[in-house]
Amino acid sequence: MKVVAIGGGTGLSTLLRGLKKEVGEKIEHLSAIVTVADSGGSTGRLRKIYHIPAPGDVRNCIVALSESEGIMQELFQYRFKGEGLEGHAFGNLFLTALTDITGSFLEAVKLTSQILRTKGEIIPSSVEDVHLKARFSDGAEITGEEEITEYGKKTNARIEEIWIEPENTKAPIEAIAQIQSADVIVFGPGSLFTSVLPNLLIKDIRESVRNSSALKIFVVNAMTQPGETDRFSASDHLNTFLKFSEIDRVDAVVVNTQMPPSDLLKKYLSQGQEPVVPDVANLAKEGVEVFAEDLIGEGGDFVRHDPDRLADTILRVANALHSQL
Repeated sequence: MKVVAIGGGTGLSTLLRGLKKEVGEKIEHLSAIVTVADSGGSTGRLRKIYHIPAPGDVRNCIVALSESEGIMQELFQYRFKGEGLEGHAFGNLFLTALTDITGSFLEAVKLTSQILRTKGEIIPSSVEDVHLKARFSDGAEITGEEEITEYGKKTNARIEEIWIEPENTKAPIEAIAQIQSADVIVFGPGSLFTSVLPNLLIKDIRESVRNSSALKIFVVNAMTQPGETDRFSASDHLNTFLKFSEIDRVDAVVVNTQMPPSDLLKKYLSQGQEPVVPDVANLAKEGVEVFAEDLIGEGGDFVRHDPDRLADTILRVANALHSQL
């Protein structure tokens, strides 16, 4: 089957890390359409200087799909120290330099993918210098992915409208072609408003997804995100995704049912994050197939989906739904 994953952040790279093991076996072709609206950290500083799409999420996805030796993966994730270069990831600088040399961010992504020997295709959702904007329930309009999340944290206001500027932003034809030929399209996991939805705010991508006959699977985040999805249940995530993406439907929802270890849970609760309630009954009322699984990875200092468990679940969902057709 041909699989397209749409999103950004650590959620998308986690999913890709699991799916790449099935490329050449259960997966004929794997591609990732990645948000380029990030405005924070190393990415944000490079964007201000070079006026390019955000390289950070793209870099993470290239590394996740890489078959190169470990040292090359470490190199692309390496962050410099000291004045001037402090905080910059080598991979971000590499992509920026290649973009400047070739005159094309898309070409820079392709060349970097070849160097790291990726088992799949990484496609930025746009090659334009796009910016995310949101209008909150208190009337404030905020520009920038990082700034939107921080404003939500600071004020507890809700996002009521979200869009991309320029509004006529185009997607690469490669992204549209992959969506049109996909058997399965996966949305998430990842920050709902600032990683997953920005891709679908681009008209070309939204319309291609709506017109696609592929199975559409939505992966709900394991934890809520302060400033974006405070107190959201699983069904809140789904309904918000459908509302803001303007996509008519998804066929299946994957939701985590496993609680994090108590010490890790306390850490997250102290930061205003809590496990997303898997309200399976409410999801089922939306007319979607619900797959509730234990998906949290074990160990570590963060609550993350386990790449292999998540990938296995996605493929089982796809097979189950295909058999019903």
